[in-house]
Amino acid sequence: MIPAKMNPISITAKRGRGVDSIVDWFDEHKQTFYSLGWAYLRNQQQMEELFYTSIIKVQKELPRFKNETSFEMWVTSIFIPICRELYAHRGLQPKEESEPCQDVLKALDQLKEYEKEAILLTYVKRMSKEEAAHLLKVSVEELQEHLFSGIQSLRKEMGSESTFNGCKEYHKKYIDYLERAIGRPEKVDFEVHIYHCHACQEDLAAFQDVMLSMTSLSDRIEDLQMPSGFMESVKDRLAEKDRQRQQKNEKRNRMRLVLSGFFALVMGIGFFTGAFSSIYYAWTEDNKQLRAFSQQDLGERLNLEAESNGVKITIKSAIADDVQTLVFYEIEDKNENNQYVINYDEGILVENQQDIMNNAAYSRYYPPDLESDGNNKEKNIFEGKVSLLPLAVDDGTIKLKITKLQKLVRDSTYPERFENIEFKTGKWNFEIPVSKQPSIEYALEEETEVEGIPVRFNKLTIAPTATILQFGINNEQPEKRLEVLSFDNLEVNDKKLKADMYGTTFSDVQKDMNWTALQTHFDPVFGEKPKEVNVQFASVQLTFEDPKTIELDAAQDYPQTFEYAGSTISIDSVEAGPPSEVVISNHDIEDRAYQSLHFDIMGDDESENSSMEMDSEGVLVDKNGIEYDLNITPVSYEKIEQPRYFETVQRITLHGSKVGPKRLNIIGYSAMKYVDEVVNISTADIKQ
Repeated sequence: MIPAKMNPISITAKRGRGVDSIVDWFDEHKQTFYSLGWAYLRNQQQMEELFYTSIIKVQKELPRFKNETSFEMWVTSIFIPICRELYAHRGLQPKEESEPCQDVLKALDQLKEYEKEAILLTYVKRMSKEEAAHLLKVSVEELQEHLFSGIQSLRKEMGSESTFNGCKEYHKKYIDYLERAIGRPEKVDFEVHIYHCHACQEDLAAFQDVMLSMTSLSDRIEDLQMPSGFMESVKDRLAEKDRQRQQKNEKRNRMRLVLSGFFALVMGIGFFTGAFSSIYYAWTEDNKQLRAFSQQDLGERLNLEAESNGVKITIKSAIADDVQTLVFYEIEDKNENNQYVINYDEGILVENQQDIMNNAAYSRYYPPDLESDGNNKEKNIFEGKVSLLPLAVDDGTIKLKITKLQKLVRDSTYPERFENIEFKTGKWNFEIPVSKQPSIEYALEEETEVEGIPVRFNKLTIAPTATILQFGINNEQPEKRLEVLSFDNLEVNDKKLKADMYGTTFSDVQKDMNWTALQTHFDPVFGEKPKEVNVQFASVQLTFEDPKTIELDAAQDYPQTFEYAGSTISIDSVEAGPPSEVVISNHDIEDRAYQSLHFDIMGDDESENSSMEMDSEGVLVDKNGIEYDLNITPVSYEKIEQPRYFETVQRITLHGSKVGPKRLNIIGYSAMKYVDEVVNISTADIKQ
C-alpha cells in the first residue's frame, strides 16, 4: 500500500542515491505502471522506452517534488505525458502476438484524449475519482462527465447501434449506482425511477456492459506477464559503462588560411554594400542552416566551450522565438574517434527553465543529420542542434547543464539507426545569452475540399526557426472521416518549404467542435511579407464506415470468400474453441481500396464476456509500387517515399467464448490515398 504522503526521509534518500533508487522504486511498482503503459502502446520495444524515459524524467524532476501528493501519483503525472508522446509518435509498429481485450483497446484508441485517460486512470490504474481528477487537472464533476461521455463513445466504437435515450437528469447517477457509490436516499429514488422508465433501464444495461468490459480489460492486463528480463534491459540502458582511455592520438589543429588582404577587401565591400555578414558567414560557417540564420542576423555567434572527460562541447549559436529555442552545437571527442549527440530528453537540463521559458509549450525533436558532409568528414566531431522550450521573456540567459551524451554507433546497413546505445558522462555547463526573435502571424481565410471533406486554412505563422500552417478538418461526416492530412510542401513567395516529417500535431486552439484543429511545421522562410502561399498536399488517411455482416460456421469447409469494398476477401479458417480462431486474408493489394479492416467477431451469446486478440501480417508499399516485406528484411521507414501498409493476413483469437465464432461484423476500413492538389491562398486572403 502506498502511503498518502511519502516520508520526507525516503525522498531525501532517493535524491541522494540518484537513479538507482528510482529504478528500485519502479521495480517494486512495475506491474501497475506496465498495465497502464500497455493500454497505450501494446508494443514491447516502446514499453521499454517508456520505462527508460520515465525513470530518467523522474530523476530529473525529483528536486521539484514537494510532497504535496503521494509519490506514486506524482510519478503517474510524469508517466502519462510520456505515454501520450510515445503513442503519438509510435508510427508503424509490429503487432504483438498477445493483446488482451483487443476489441476494447482498439475502441479506447478512438476516444478523445481526456475521455480515454479518465477511463484508464479510473478503471485500469484504479485511482479514486479525486486522485484522477487532480492528476488530469479537472474537477471531480468534470471527471464524471468525461467518464460518462467516454463510456458512451466506447459503446459506439465497440459496435453497438443502440443510443442513450434515458432521462438526462439521471445520466450522472449511472456510474455511481453501478459502482455502489450512491447514498441510500438517492439510490432509492433512482431505483424507483428505473423501475418505471424503460429508456433508463436500457441505458443502465448498456453502461453495465461497457463497465464489465473495462473490468475485464483491467483484470486481463494485470494478468499480462512482464517479459523476462524486461527491467534488466531497462537497467542495462541506464547503467554507466566504464571505458578505458586509449592512448591519446595526436591530431592536427585545423587552420583556416584566409589572406588578410581578402578580409580587408570584403570589409570594404561590406561598408559600401551592406553585404559583409552574408559573405563572411558564407565562408566561415560550415553548417548550412546556421549559416542561413547568421546571414539574416538571427542569433549571435557564441562559440561557448566546455570540456569534460575528454570531450569538448561548443555551443555555436542559439536562436529563440515563440516556437522554440534552437541551440546549435559541435561535440569533439579529443581522445578517441567517437561521435556524440545531445539526447534532447536525457542528460540535459535548463536549470532556470521555470523562470525564463514557456513551460506550457513542447520542445521539438530533430533527428541527428547523419548524411551531411560535415558529419561525415571527421570521425570524432559531430554537429547538431537541439530544441529547447521557447522563451517566456524577451531577453535572458539560459543556464544549460549537460551531464550525459549519447554515443553515435552507425549501423552500416541502415546508417540512420542507433544500435547498442551507449553514453558518455561528464559536466558541461553553459550560460547562453538569448534574445527572443519576433514571429508574425497571418490570419487566413481559405477553404477547400480534400476527398470531398472540407478543409480550411486558419493561420500562417512565420517564425525565424519554423513556418507553421494551422488548419482544420471537418469531422461532421461519420461515414467518411479524414484522419490525417500530409503535405508535400508549402510555397511562400516562390520559395518551397519542406514539411517536417514529425511536425503535424493537434493545435491548442479548438474553436469549433465540428472541426479538428491541427498544425504542420515547415522549414523556415526568410524575407519579405508573404504575398502568395501555395499548399501542396501529399497524402490523406481516411476512415470509412461501411458495415457488413458475414455468417461464420466452424462446421463448414474453409476457405470461403466474400466481396467487400471492391475486393475478394478469403476466410481461410474458422475453428471453435476455446479458444476460437478465425483467419482472414487478402494478398491482392493492387488497386485495393483499403489498407486495414475494422471489425468484430461475435458468438451466439453477444453479451458473453470474452476477449479478442489479433495478430496480423502485412506488406509495405511505396508510392512507386515497390513492395517491402517486413517479415523478411527490416526497412528504413523514413527513406521510403510515402509508404502505405497493407494488412494481408489477420488472425483473430477469442478467449472465454463457450461457443464458436458465428459472425464477422465489419464496421469499416482505413485507406491512405495520394493527393497532389495545390491550393493557392492569394494575397487578399492573408491578414496580419
